[in-house]
Amino acid sequence: MTAKICVGQFAGSHGVRGLVKLRSFTAEPADIMAYGPLSDEAGARRFSVTLQGMVKDNFLAKVDGVTSREQAQALAGVRLYVDRDALPSTEDEDEFYHADLIGLRAELADGSLYGTVKAIYDFGAGDVLEVRTAGGALEMLPFSKACVPVVDVRGGRIVVDLPAVIEAREGSEDEAEDGGEDESGSGAP
Repeated sequence: MTAKICVGQFAGSHGVRGLVKLRSFTAEPADIMAYGPLSDEAGARRFSVTLQGMVKDNFLAKVDGVTSREQAQALAGVRLYVDRDALPSTEDEDEFYHADLIGLRAELADGSLYGTVKAIYDFGAGDVLEVRTAGGALEMLPFSKACVPVVDVRGGRIVVDLPAVIEAREGSEDEAEDGGEDESGSGAP
């Protein structure tokens, strides 16, 4: 089975004649139609879509077979995927698809395992990596050159330089696991 990449999502209905609002996740929003047929995540449903215009930040689209507001509304929330192979290769070594980062090994500068990339989010202030640490906890790291100086997709890894707040927190967790000291500093219970 070939990998699928999410390129958009149906965002609801528009009007009474079956138009849907379509949110594009591609770098150039209109390119959502340039990568071949759109399907749901499982590939069970394929959608033939024609862009009709814009409303706010969404496209208005006609989906073949959808002729009523109720049918259009039933598509709300459906994420749209294309085969990974349909997307163009990246030209720059510092350019990659978020989906290519999922599952990469996250290493510290000394090569030791920190965890595995679980997800990438964009909350508006820049991308954030979600990493499942080797200990099982989830950690959110800014996806910046300062925090992630090396991205080696072909090598299956990224290198992370942990922000001071995370290093300090992890240091305090290590002390707690070692028995640590109580507030008086005596180490006694």
